Amino acid sequence: MPERGPATAPSKDSSPATPSPTSTASLTAARRTGLLVTFVLGGLTALPPLSMDMYLPALPAVTTALNSPASTVQLTLTACLAGMALGQLVIGPMSDKWGRRRPLLIGMVVYVLATALCAFAPTAELLIGFRLLQGLAGAAAIVIARAVVRDLYDGVEMARFFSTLMLISGVAPIIAPLIGGQVLRFADWRGVFAVLTVVGTVLTLTVWRGLEETLPPERRQTGGVGAALLTMRGLFADRVFAGYTLAGGFSFAVLFSYISASPFVVQEIYGASPQTFSLLFGINSVGLIAVGQVNGKLLVGRVSLDKVLGYGLAVITSASVALLLMSAGVFGEVGLFPVCAGLFVLMSAMGLVLPNTNAQALMRAPHAAGSASALLGTSSFLVGAVASPLVGIAGEDTAVPMAVVQLTCSLLAVLCFAVLCRPWRSGSAAA
Repeated sequence: MPERGPATAPSKDSSPATPSPTSTASLTAARRTGLLVTFVLGGLTALPPLSMDMYLPALPAVTTALNSPASTVQLTLTACLAGMALGQLVIGPMSDKWGRRRPLLIGMVVYVLATALCAFAPTAELLIGFRLLQGLAGAAAIVIARAVVRDLYDGVEMARFFSTLMLISGVAPIIAPLIGGQVLRFADWRGVFAVLTVVGTVLTLTVWRGLEETLPPERRQTGGVGAALLTMRGLFADRVFAGYTLAGGFSFAVLFSYISASPFVVQEIYGASPQTFSLLFGINSVGLIAVGQVNGKLLVGRVSLDKVLGYGLAVITSASVALLLMSAGVFGEVGLFPVCAGLFVLMSAMGLVLPNTNAQALMRAPHAAGSASALLGTSSFLVGAVASPLVGIAGEDTAVPMAVVQLTCSLLAVLCFAVLCRPWRSGSAAA
């Protein structure tokens, strides 16, 4: 990897290959905390799906309560997603310069305040603004969690840990819609944000008590904004890093088009209740978790990461084709079960794609894990934010736009993986 040599060249006498005794001891101690670190990082990576998915069953209710069209209410999802994307560009380099702990705690406190404001929003426009702030602050959890994993692990071990995190964080998409659906039994949509405020507060206190600093001072970046921009430019100049980042971003857009459109597809087109939708959403999340564990426990270390990633992209593309054919009426009138089966296959295959794109990209950037994590997250969230309003462009009575967006993004992910990563060439990426 030609970029890694100059980028990781030490400015002093130490190098990443031969860390100082102090940094080695601190990283060893951090790894030994094992279960605690896993649950803390799992909680941080669960925050985005928790913020999104608990709110999903309430989307139709928000549309009615605020007297706004569905396309406007879907922008509350887009705003949160865009905020998380842009926030990572700022917080990632900050964590490379100042360490992981301080930016993370500041971001979590602001997240809690912004979530509380969402509960009192009187109009859809203000709700969109507060959701943007919520996303900007919540970006700290996403970007720093990935950077901490890069601080502690490398190679196959890192890919396995990402799959383990998927087990922890994957519980959030299962329980979040279920909690949201139950909250709607006793309160209106504002109660969902009240619950999220409590969850954010608990997670902030857990981070404060349970997560130590993982980036020693001697490994931190120097310089200001210009240096951070140069680092990011150097990362995206790495063709292989860009390939994995874009492939992961377009795959995430497939996932988010499902998240954004499924409440209306399942509830408005097929007439399911919020509770039924929550149950189906949870089943799909179980599929993602199960396949993620197969990836981490059985495939990683036995099959090359690129081969597993290629299989995952092929399944996602095939499922997207099937969903488009069903939604376009090629097979006549199909019921809820065939559509949910297609969505289940699509969601499950994400367990082969997302952990491996993250691991492969971060292995290219041991010298700037925060900036690399920021680029990974920003590309995913920005593409997802663009895809979100497109799924509702033809109204609430057809699932065709959702399927078209999913197929287009899956094909783009395959194209980036094949053209930029070139997995058939040995040495194109760390195996």
